[in-house]
Amino acid sequence: MTDDLPALRVYAAHGAALAQRYETIEPARLFAPVLDLLPPPPARLADIGAGSGRDAAWFAGQGYRVTAVEPVAQLRAEGQQRHRDTGIDWIADHLPMLSGLHRLGHRFDLVTGIAVWHHLDADQQARAMAGLSGLLADDGLLILSLRHGPLAPEAGVYLADPAHAISLAKDLGLTVLRQVKAGSVQPGNLVEGIDWTWLVLAR
Repeated sequence: MTDDLPALRVYAAHGAALAQRYETIEPARLFAPVLDLLPPPPARLADIGAGSGRDAAWFAGQGYRVTAVEPVAQLRAEGQQRHRDTGIDWIADHLPMLSGLHRLGHRFDLVTGIAVWHHLDADQQARAMAGLSGLLADDGLLILSLRHGPLAPEAGVYLADPAHAISLAKDLGLTVLRQVKAGSVQPGNLVEGIDWTWLVLAR
């Protein structure tokens, strides 16, 4: 099945500018709602929708073994340039299926999907949850941030309902370790009334 992800076209058109904006965000502040649950390095991590590599580089700097998954060539190039010599493995792949990542045969102690879930419609979210669950090692964690704010399906911005995500996860045998609301760390998002629910799901 071929999935049309309108958001990828938006990111491709503005890759350099978006990368510059992403890099202004401090990962420790972003991950504050879940920091205490992160497995210690050298855990194996897959960063899904890695963008400019900001978070991937932060984790790599702490000793995590990081695979950064980014479908947009412009963002991937930005990340590889900005975060050279970090030991990050970059691959081109995208939700919901992540076929290329699955072909590598790795299982991860931590999988992160930060600000990506709202780019999938409800059907894609169901398939994505199954795929993400299948990447987890025993006792592995899946961390998702779900956006709440104005919707724009034509631009690939869909409803990210925590109850739906949790139901999908539980159907796959995952356990909810945390569900917490958090404000946006981007000033522009605050103006638009955007906030987030963070989910930590365990195998």
